[in-house]
Amino acid sequence: MTARGRKPTPTHLKLVTGNPGRRQLNKAEPKPVVRKLVPPPALLPDARIEWDRVADDLVRSGLITVADAAALAVYCTAYGRWVQAERVLAKAAENDPVFEGLLIKTPSGAVIQNPALGARNKAATDLLKAAAELGMTPSARSRVQAEAPDEEGDPFSD
Repeated sequence: MTARGRKPTPTHLKLVTGNPGRRQLNKAEPKPVVRKLVPPPALLPDARIEWDRVADDLVRSGLITVADAAALAVYCTAYGRWVQAERVLAKAAENDPVFEGLLIKTPSGAVIQNPALGARNKAATDLLKAAAELGMTPSARSRVQAEAPDEEGDPFSD
């Protein structure tokens, strides 16, 4: 089954943006619990550093809940891969003043783009997509007016 059209906007985002489409709100939409997020153990060190940097702020700002932990893990993993690829490129640049690590020679002598460059670009694309889903980019934030979640329970009740 393939999805058609735009993804539906979550009810809480419709509420904080003033429901610009004036469509009926889903009164039965699930309301995830707001609490401290626990990072998955599979996160590698660079991804874990990013998790520790952003998770609490995202929860406090009302942008994510425990239901969004997997999306945050994807964002952090992409961040970790991006950092790792940048390190590889920086090391290659130290040893190659001409091409600055952007090109490499194959064993047969052909000059090709450094595979780390492609990995870096892919990680950056994944990073930005996940960041936008989580409301972590300037354009995503411009569409949301988040309020701090209610510590006692439902942050979306009115």
